[in-house]
Amino acid sequence: MKGRSLVETIMGAVVILVAGGFLAYAYDSANIRPVEGYEVKARFVSIDGLSTGADVRIGGVKIGTVTDRGIDFETYEAIVTMSIAPEIRLTEDTHAEVTGEGLIGSKYIKLDPGRSETFIAKGGEITRTKGVVSIEELLGKAIFLLSED
Repeated sequence: MKGRSLVETIMGAVVILVAGGFLAYAYDSANIRPVEGYEVKARFVSIDGLSTGADVRIGGVKIGTVTDRGIDFETYEAIVTMSIAPEIRLTEDTHAEVTGEGLIGSKYIKLDPGRSETFIAKGGEITRTKGVVSIEELLGKAIFLLSED
């Protein structure tokens, strides 16, 4: 009986080590760590579904992380603070758009750098933005248009 209990203990430890290794690999390959870099802000009319920790991407490649969300009580615009990798230099005519990974995927910020020779300073702001387009809103408009006679 004592030998069987030792084998079960060893097998349990092996299973836990393998599961821990799998979780470490998944965490590393999922690229979910926040990006440490310089801070940039952007204002949007709507950021529905965008959460703190969401990716900031250029061409589908993660170059930053959403670090904070807030609201400007004078203009009622959503303010998003992002941390951008230090090796990435954003031009002043960069466009920012809240978009998603498919219909039910998570939201992220897609950046399209412009061709300007001037760069956004640390702590600066992206001024060209486009908020999220809600599927529910689009369906509501389509149903309204189809129901009109």
